[in-house]
Amino acid sequence: MTTRRRMLTILAGGALLPVIGQAAATPAPAQWRGIALGADAQIILDHPDADALIRQAVAEIERLEGIFSLYRDSQLTRLNRQGRLDDPAFEMVELLSICDHLNTRTGGAFDPAIQPLWALYAESFAAGTTPDDGQLAEARLSSGWGNLRFDASEVAFTQQGSALTLNGVAQGYIADKIAAMFRSNGVENVLVNTGEIMAVGSAPDSKAWPVKLRDRTGKLPLRNQAVATSAPLGTTFDQGGKVGHIIDPRSGKPAGRWPQISVVARSAALADGFSTAFCLMDREEIAAARTDAVIDVIL
Repeated sequence: MTTRRRMLTILAGGALLPVIGQAAATPAPAQWRGIALGADAQIILDHPDADALIRQAVAEIERLEGIFSLYRDSQLTRLNRQGRLDDPAFEMVELLSICDHLNTRTGGAFDPAIQPLWALYAESFAAGTTPDDGQLAEARLSSGWGNLRFDASEVAFTQQGSALTLNGVAQGYIADKIAAMFRSNGVENVLVNTGEIMAVGSAPDSKAWPVKLRDRTGKLPLRNQAVATSAPLGTTFDQGGKVGHIIDPRSGKPAGRWPQISVVARSAALADGFSTAFCLMDREEIAAARTDAVIDVIL
């Protein structure tokens, strides 16, 4: 499987720092780089307590990964392994509620319960084969948002073999949570990138945060907005790079109407989820699914 390509670039090192560096007495903003849910992550913060606040943010990212990660011992992996999760974290229930909203708005195009199909494709291509009709039919039975029920006390599947992946929304959700943590500490200007981007306030040069969308010209100015980009071939199941990682829940097959799509929204979770689903939808469907929280869709 080819690795995930970054679709968003924060133009901090190449654009912001030279601008704010024109005044010799002005210190550069603090920056942190790391990994969040397998994606490159970054925080840019111009604040007198930046180091302590960034340490707090990194600890919170680690805590949230302990809920949502698909590749470590987390609440999500325990749910997938056992078929149920008692006393889920508040954040798990909140994110599943966001997923339910996205699933409804997109007519099922956004569906985190696609994991059995995703795993089938990944395992088949890793073994040098493709899934046959019988395997696909079996995986489709255990896939689907309708196989999940949840409330504050329990998350559970109603169909044996069901499983969730939150990779199409959790990175954006974590960006929202980290941005909210900074705001609660009185921070007015910060950029959080946990695979998807939430821009709070202004950049250190008092302008909007400039974000470069890969394969697009110009910069996208963000102020109190989020952006997420999805591309069906951003990750592929096959080494040839032709079978994309986004599966249409309605057909059970890898699909994508657009080579790349970006969504600007008031929250990174919504930008993340909508960008995933919009890859599978035509212009009319996208227009019908949009809510007031979606500021722009860039095809």
